[in-house]
Amino acid sequence: MAFVNPFRDINVHASPSHYLFRSPSSPNAPALVIDRPSGDTRMVESPVLGGKRVTSVAGILGMIRLRLDKYIVIITKAKLIGRIRGHSVYKIEATEFLPLQERELHDSDEDAYLSLLRTHLRTGPMYFSYSFDLTNTFQRQQSADHSLPLWQRTDERFFWNRYLQSDLIDTRSSYPTIDPYILPVFFGFLKITTTVLKSTPLTFVLITRKCRHRAGTRYLSRGIDEAGNVGNFNETEQVVIVGDSTGGLGGYDQSTIGGNKGSGKVQILSYVQTRGSVPVYWAELNNLSYTPKLQIRGVETAVPATKKHFDEQINLYGDNYLVNLVNQKGREERVKAAYEKVVRLLVTKPEESKQASEKSSERFREIEPSERNKKMDRLHYVYFDFHHECSKMRWHRALLLLDKLGDGLHEQKYFHSVEGGATSTVQSNQQSVVRTNCMDCLDRTNVVQSMLARWTINRQMIDIGVLANGEDISKHANFELMFRNAWADNADVVSRAYSGTGALKTDFTRLGVRTKAGALADLSNSITRFFRNNFADGPRQDAYDLFLGNYLPSTSLTASSLMFVDRRPILVQSVPYILYAAIFLEFASFVLPRQTESGQISLRIFALFWLMVAAWAMNFVKEHGMLYVNWPKLNVPAFAVEGYNEALAKARQDKIVGRWIGGPKVEGRHERGASISGVRLIHLEEGKKRIE
Repeated sequence: MAFVNPFRDINVHASPSHYLFRSPSSPNAPALVIDRPSGDTRMVESPVLGGKRVTSVAGILGMIRLRLDKYIVIITKAKLIGRIRGHSVYKIEATEFLPLQERELHDSDEDAYLSLLRTHLRTGPMYFSYSFDLTNTFQRQQSADHSLPLWQRTDERFFWNRYLQSDLIDTRSSYPTIDPYILPVFFGFLKITTTVLKSTPLTFVLITRKCRHRAGTRYLSRGIDEAGNVGNFNETEQVVIVGDSTGGLGGYDQSTIGGNKGSGKVQILSYVQTRGSVPVYWAELNNLSYTPKLQIRGVETAVPATKKHFDEQINLYGDNYLVNLVNQKGREERVKAAYEKVVRLLVTKPEESKQASEKSSERFREIEPSERNKKMDRLHYVYFDFHHECSKMRWHRALLLLDKLGDGLHEQKYFHSVEGGATSTVQSNQQSVVRTNCMDCLDRTNVVQSMLARWTINRQMIDIGVLANGEDISKHANFELMFRNAWADNADVVSRAYSGTGALKTDFTRLGVRTKAGALADLSNSITRFFRNNFADGPRQDAYDLFLGNYLPSTSLTASSLMFVDRRPILVQSVPYILYAAIFLEFASFVLPRQTESGQISLRIFALFWLMVAAWAMNFVKEHGMLYVNWPKLNVPAFAVEGYNEALAKARQDKIVGRWIGGPKVEGRHERGASISGVRLIHLEEGKKRIE
């Protein structure tokens, strides 16, 4: 018997020669054996249980090789958060690493790698189901081949542990029975709520799936890469299920007992939106300034990559309505201009129109193809001046965008299917998608996406007769509160994954109005973002790259170790400590006793000296900020290497300490500084992309 879905219960047996995994609820199924220390995998019929039973696990997240050893990552604790059409859905709560070496091997790099991975697993929201494909929308699932194993039906963009599962997937060519040990998970947000709207019970589901391609942190994964992947790409699906009694936490998982997933007809209504960085080559360089330095490469060079991106988006979603919310003035204007230029280059004979307002000379700008001769003519660009139109807490003016999208929203439709017993009838499919962006694809994007979701769910409820014509969900307080909180929670999770803090402007999402308390919370989050983006995003980016297989640690024992050691020139490292010492001594000069007049003069000279030292140190750090940013150590962006070398060259010209700042510039890769000895760092060449 071939098992299509992953096992729900797995026992782990450990011995000096191997780890053995088997499902106690499927005793006749082959067991998975992973040899120690080689990591070779195989399936064994009727295994002899050697060694001791270590634990029972919720699933195998995968395997990963680090510098000294290979590890099996197991899910030791998972929390049930709800059910979708009777299928249980879980959130990963705890994981554990099983080393293949009998004696654990340690060095500073190995420990650092493990620390990065554990932090990523602890802080990254990951979800899975044993019997339901969470990576695909309801509409895409209609065309899926359900005879295939669950992992083969996934959307590879959102199969977050695809790299970790590569060893087990590669084994399948020799052992097809390995399928039930391969468990796909996705990274993002998932909320399942059973509620009532006008006496109609329904299940509300909100899912945001983060793409594993070009995944990373705010200032380290902007724009597009050559393969057409953009930074911070997320797919958000809002689902309403009417007539289903299996959505709550109570009862049994219908897929385990052969249930009918509820009696009578069940209606499923789904609406999908996307967000992603502006698809041109651009970046922002952290340099300890509140507004980083903006860099944009030639738009013409980005056209092939942008075309790849939209080619995939059109294949997946149909027409794309590109809603751009960046500012039309100041530093963001260059990003707006680059986006509009690349759209003009892609569509046939672009036709443009713009609309002014009392606040702005350009409230809207639209770019439409004049013909429909090629695939790129399915792009529809709409710029909305969010900054000016919604200033002074007038967030309701974002509704102007709905009027501008107009017919496009009505023609877009949404997915609607009716299920009864074993049959499923599709009433309508979603024909297009709204792709929204601002600079970060976070705060302004969240406001607009929740607004579009509200408009759509209102339309859906009227269409199926739950609401009367002209009625609005805002009139139903309990449902309105649930809806607002779900979208605000979603905004916070997406924002934490990218920027390190919760989203801004969520008071409008939760309450429907902008408040002073919300503005103060936004100020606090903005300050926190500044410090996190400059001093904490490097390790977070390293964790993304390590987990997703974008960086492969060298296993050569002759390769340079100490990957995470600070190799900046000693004097550069010392300046912040000099600043701290100067501030301390300056403070001390005011509290030390003054017994004589000569003593007072000495203290004044002492205070003046340390004030001058503190001023110099503070100015040095400010002028050479890129030397003090905590950059990634594994895959360092080219723009960071260039910026760092420029800052180091500038520091060597400092009139006071420049002559003592030694060491060559970093070539090709950057690890927070160059080796003072002038020896080329071997590990700077170790980062490689894994090609699947």
